[in-house]
This record gives sequence, C-alpha cells and structure tokens, in this order.
Amino acid sequence: DAASVFRAEDRRRDLARVIAGLWTGCDALLVPTAPRVYRIDEVLADPLVTNSNLGTWTNFVNLADLCALAVPAGTRADGLPFGVTLIGGAWEDEALVVLGREWERNAAEVQVAVVGAHLSGLPLNRLLTTRGGRLVRSGQTAPHYKLFALEDQTPPKPGLVKAPEGGGSIALEVWSLPRARYGEFVAEIPPPLGIGTIDLDDGSRVQGFLCEPWATVGKRKITSFGGWKAWISSKR
Repeated sequence: DAASVFRAEDRRRDLARVIAGLWTGCDALLVPTAPRVYRIDEVLADPLVTNSNLGTWTNFVNLADLCALAVPAGTRADGLPFGVTLIGGAWEDEALVVLGREWERNAAEVQVAVVGAHLSGLPLNRLLTTRGGRLVRSGQTAPHYKLFALEDQTPPKPGLVKAPEGGGSIALEVWSLPRARYGEFVAEIPPPLGIGTIDLDDGSRVQGFLCEPWATVGKRKITSFGGWKAWISSKR
C-alpha cells in the first residue's frame, strides 16, 4: 500500500546516508559485474529472477545514489568472459573512467594459442608462465591445418600452416596473458613463426602461432600425429 512505499523510501534514504558516510577515503568499490553467466534459454524461462540475480552486486547502485562502470576482467577457465564493476559516489563518473582505463591497461588479458615448444611442460612454456600467463583450456584447431617439424630450430618447433585441403585438427593450448606483457612476448617470436588468427574446432577464433609457408618446404609433414607432443613421443 501507499504507506509501505513511503516507509520503504524513508529506509532507503537512511541507508543512502550511511553509505555516503562510509565512502570517505575510498576511491572506488570493486565488485564482480555478475555472479554467473546464464544461457539464453534460462533467461527466457524466468527473466525476472535471472535478471535480478545478474544484478546481485550492482542492484543497489541507483538506490544508493552511486555511479558505476563495468570493465572486462579476462576469461574464465571455461572460455566465457568475466567482468568487474567499479562503483563510485554520485557524480564521480569521470574518476571511474580514469580508473577503468588504468584497469584495462594493466589487468586485461589476451588469449593466445600455442601448438609447439610453448606447450605445458615443454622448453618455452616458461616464456608464458613468467609473464603471468595462465592455461585457459586445451583444444584443437579446425580440421584445415597442416603441421611440419622444424627441427633445425632451437629448440625444435612445429610449423602450423592453414591448408585449404589435406589438413587435419592439431592439438593446442589456449593461454591467457596480461595485455601489458603480450607485446614483449610477441616481440620475442623468431621467424619463420609469427602470430595470426587460428580457427578452433568449436567455431571460435583466437590469436596463435602460425608459420610462414616458405619455411615448411622440404620439412617433414607431421599432421597425422595430431600435435607436437604426439610427434615427440613417437620418437622416443
């Protein structure tokens, strides 16, 4: 009834004053943007509840007369995106933008697929782990790639080449690197290898190691082994 509405509004104003007092000396509050990711069918089945749940840590912002800015925060272990929200006092939008840009500069991540010596347990994996890299998932390329053994490299590496025909699916790992460290990682990649776009078997795309085709001339094709680790094991 109307009386309940006014009592609730009085309570809201009391809480807003308490929150305003707690804000002294605080630049911003950092919270997860949402507690989970819903499938489309889950939202359609119960839109009111699912949307309310998505705002678990942010529903209070408008009620408390605050402002907020959502920013990306990398990728979860299952490959889905994750984000955080910066919350500030009323009219502090510009300050949040400054913090958000700093966050993206330092905390954002870039995913990169590796197929050879950078795989877990192999000699160049340290170039990922020492830069804060984390393994996101293992997977395979789409079935239109060829793999060659570049055993004249130090250490030996494979060369992955996109092939319109006669290719196969190649085992890989997707790693996530802090954006601030990604440039120096790429700068250390020696020719004939480089970074390009790799098609994965689930239809997604990610940046990853590719080889210039000229470097595979005369090299042994090892596509049938299905990956670099399988090729190494076959030689033992």
